[in-house]
Amino acid sequence: MEVNGKNSNPNSYSNPKPKKGSTESDTSLNDWLPITSSRKAKWWYAAIHNVTSMVGAGILGLPFAMSQLGWGPGVTILVLSWIVTLYTLWQMIEMHEMVPGKRFDRYHELGQAAFGDKLGLWLVVPQQLMVQVGCDIVYMVTGGSSLQKFYQIVSPEGKNIKLTYFIMIYASVQFFLSNLPNFNSITGVSFAAAVMSLSYSAIAWIASAIRGVQPDTSYASRYHTSPSQIFGFLSGLGTVAFAFSGHNVVLEIQATIPSTEEVPSKKPMWKGSLLAYIVVALCYFPVAFVGYLVFGNRVDDNVMLSLERPPWLIAAANIFVVIHVIGSYQVFAMPVFDMIETFLVVKMKCKPTTRLRLMARSTYVAITMFVGIAFPFFGSLLSVLGGIAFAPTSYYLPCIIWLILCKPKKYSLSWFCNWFCIVFGASLTILAPIGAIRDIIVQSSTYKFFS
Repeated sequence: MEVNGKNSNPNSYSNPKPKKGSTESDTSLNDWLPITSSRKAKWWYAAIHNVTSMVGAGILGLPFAMSQLGWGPGVTILVLSWIVTLYTLWQMIEMHEMVPGKRFDRYHELGQAAFGDKLGLWLVVPQQLMVQVGCDIVYMVTGGSSLQKFYQIVSPEGKNIKLTYFIMIYASVQFFLSNLPNFNSITGVSFAAAVMSLSYSAIAWIASAIRGVQPDTSYASRYHTSPSQIFGFLSGLGTVAFAFSGHNVVLEIQATIPSTEEVPSKKPMWKGSLLAYIVVALCYFPVAFVGYLVFGNRVDDNVMLSLERPPWLIAAANIFVVIHVIGSYQVFAMPVFDMIETFLVVKMKCKPTTRLRLMARSTYVAITMFVGIAFPFFGSLLSVLGGIAFAPTSYYLPCIIWLILCKPKKYSLSWFCNWFCIVFGASLTILAPIGAIRDIIVQSSTYKFFS
């Protein structure tokens, strides 16, 4: 692949000049912030964090998305999304150190290099926060819901307990874990989460396969009117786009890996990320395809609900989901903590202390808990925001930045690949929210605040 007539080594590209050397106070702040305070990560740290951030509990909704899309479009869009986002992931890893002597440790720093300091900040940060904070709120609700389902299975005759209390139990764990200082310190939590994601994914598709295709299974449209089919299809696109949100923490994960001239950070990062994407494929495709194959158009929006029995297996899967979203919450929260603490120290002139960190992070956890309790339909609202923020940050924003900074030769393979990803991702951005907005309107009569 040629870029400006040169080879494809990012360090050889014509890039904007790096900013002036950092001051002593900048260095001191970076040594305290959670993203840059520790650069001792190994390649398998990257694999663990990427699996945790990618394979969310939303994977259990992929069979339902297949029933909305149908076999042909469903398989095509899911496989194409995997390929496109793997390509854009590689681009982000390559661009991390494309300016000699500088590392783009955060997504918005890469955006600022491409679009300018102010525009880059305003283009990237709102979208990144929408994804990270939105996912953390969804994980609050998912963690609480899974705890509630576990309780109902193991104690069917027990007292009825509101979802609110289960969300608060889940949040109490996050209040504790949020005090871990940096990305590397949550590796153990993230590893447990990654193992759990593999476990409940395996339970979902293996249990479905054992049950087998029933005689009355149908793969016809689950909708009875043409408008419903169209809106359902668009909603399915949103579900698939939501499944690929890990790019929002990729540069932050790579920032924790040491880098030298002999072994730049992109080598171990790509090794870990490629392994993670193989794991993603082993989780996503069997759950989506086997779940739809077995249950057809009658599959629930959570394939576990379609399984129903044996109860002990469903109970175990729900506990696995809880453990997974505990780790996922931390992986998505760590970059947010970094932004909050940077703002408090740089803009508000607060001293970088443990007390400041405790107060800031506890406030963030409390806010996500409150929103999760107050708005039980936040998942539907996030589907609207998902098309606006999830698709750009994962599908095509890296491609736009690549075209600006790396300047591939017009009509070259790289040029065509990037424009294809941009068109594909932009289509998801436009179409996916439409189905979600319609779902919110249809279901609005049943919504209850603080349910």
